[in-house]
Amino acid sequence: MKTLTRSTLLAFALVSIVIVLLSWQKPAKKEREFYQLNVFHFNTTAQEKVLDNYFQNALVPALHKMGIKNVGVFKSWANDTTTDKLMYVFIPLHSLNDLAKNREELKKDEAYTTAAADFLNADPKNPAYTRTETIVLRAFPLAPEMHLPSLQGPKRNRVYELRSYESATQQKFESKVKMFNQGDEIGLFKRLNFNAVFYSEVIAGSKMPNLMYMTSFENRQDRDAHWKTFGSDSVWKRLSGSPEYQGNVSHIDINFLYPTDYSDF
Repeated sequence: MKTLTRSTLLAFALVSIVIVLLSWQKPAKKEREFYQLNVFHFNTTAQEKVLDNYFQNALVPALHKMGIKNVGVFKSWANDTTTDKLMYVFIPLHSLNDLAKNREELKKDEAYTTAAADFLNADPKNPAYTRTETIVLRAFPLAPEMHLPSLQGPKRNRVYELRSYESATQQKFESKVKMFNQGDEIGLFKRLNFNAVFYSEVIAGSKMPNLMYMTSFENRQDRDAHWKTFGSDSVWKRLSGSPEYQGNVSHIDINFLYPTDYSDF
């Protein structure tokens, strides 16, 4: 009886040790997401109406049916003051294979092709847009997944700030990517509550080498206040003054966007 008791206690002890050892193991490393960013250029209210109908009633529902969540559809704040108006569609991807797979799935979806008829079958003399472009991105190593922002105000007031940082050389580009990751510029944005949606490097686009990221704010005043705080932060002053990171950005494009009513975020 004593031998049995000792064996049982020993078994329990071994199980406890295994549990403790497993609890010490590092969590599995998250896979880096890919993102597809489609930019639609248009110049008339009629085109805007066709695009809105296409995204709201055809594309976004079809992507949801395919299991793709968090599809963002945005319009530029500058659309009221320019002839080259812009709409952006953000689609998260698990892999690059999804780029081709999603396109083929859409072709086979009868509900999608029916709802998208005005867009797909537009008269060439009266197209739904003037031009489109596609940018393919890969999430940063230390920000492998997108995050939905925590915003409470009306969608029309929100500011989604999409930034593109170009570098003169690949080496300088890698320096800027390192600045965000190992340099912990990402951590600084998080601490200051910039509500970042994603950070990524562009792997296919027209302005390479470059990276892109998106932050979000309740309104323009909220955005300006955050950046003022950022610029005076001691961590940013130290990071931006580091000799290691000098000259790693040659050009910056800043686009202020707001989400459509049917955007997922």
